[in-house]
Amino acid sequence: MSTDCCTDRKGVTLWFTGLPCSGKSAIADRVADILKGKGYYAERLDGDIVRQDLTRDLGFSKKDRDENIRRVTFVAKLLTRNGVIVLTSFISPYKEMREHARNQIGSFLEVYVKCPVEVCAQRDVKGMYQKAMRGEIKEFTGVSDPYEEPERAELVIESDKETLEQSVGRVMAKLGELGFVK
Repeated sequence: MSTDCCTDRKGVTLWFTGLPCSGKSAIADRVADILKGKGYYAERLDGDIVRQDLTRDLGFSKKDRDENIRRVTFVAKLLTRNGVIVLTSFISPYKEMREHARNQIGSFLEVYVKCPVEVCAQRDVKGMYQKAMRGEIKEFTGVSDPYEEPERAELVIESDKETLEQSVGRVMAKLGELGFVK
């Protein structure tokens, strides 16, 4: 690993939020790869993966979703304060919990991956939207459960209007603009 870029490391959490299948994970994965390739300490916290271990005891009620975000916020806060660039990708549908994460973590950038529900449903290879629309999945964000759009995201990416590489470029530019990467 190159030491010239990381001697004065500043941690930050990029909190990717948006509807299921909006592109959060794809963008965050690619940004993490670029950061690691440049020698930065970067960690991914992804909703699907975190739910396999850290929060497997939780369901999808509002109470459980809030607890999921509370636990992830704690982990992101620890990593961030130790100079890691943390890239989270969670639907995190409730403004209150995103604000909680922002306040707890401190060095925090909200990245709203905005995409119409119709486009998200078309991208859904698992068929979750179809199941939710048939009533087979309860409390599905964007169908039977609300998503509260961010009001003060540092970056809004309209993933239906730009390519993955354009979105990744915008995230990297924001990190550079704010002094987190060179």
